[in-house]
Amino acid sequence: MRLALYQPDIAPNVGTMLRLGACLGVPVDIIEPCGFPFGAKDLKRAVMDYADAADVTRHISWQEFATHKNGKRLILLTTKADTAYTDFTFTESDILLLGRESAGVPQEVHDLADHRLIIPMTEGMRSINIALSAAMVLGEALRQTAGFPKPSTSFEIR
Repeated sequence: MRLALYQPDIAPNVGTMLRLGACLGVPVDIIEPCGFPFGAKDLKRAVMDYADAADVTRHISWQEFATHKNGKRLILLTTKADTAYTDFTFTESDILLLGRESAGVPQEVHDLADHRLIIPMTEGMRSINIALSAAMVLGEALRQTAGFPKPSTSFEIR
């Protein structure tokens, strides 16, 4: 399982998703250009001290990312879909693709996705924060594929 972020434009959301990936052992692909400098202060604040634990691959373009897809299914999370993520069967090699916070993905990327999924919402609502959306769908995908890391019992309470 992987998370892929298409040209993200809000640094704190990216930092949150990098932290999510680090904590769940899920690699994250950043498809550039980003709408902020990659080392931005807001990104560092959100990822906190999890940056070194995050498995991040930066791709200079959509075309470059596509060459590394290696036949894996591309699952686009979008408000322009008919299938709810809760009605979908995930595989452990799926790539969950999230678009730009401000604009989603272009039609050509939308059309190239193997599947398009939506998070059911109350009528009249536009969208859920992208980092929360990633956490919801990734959580379901890992649950279905038994992909969650084993709980650690060796932590220190401070």
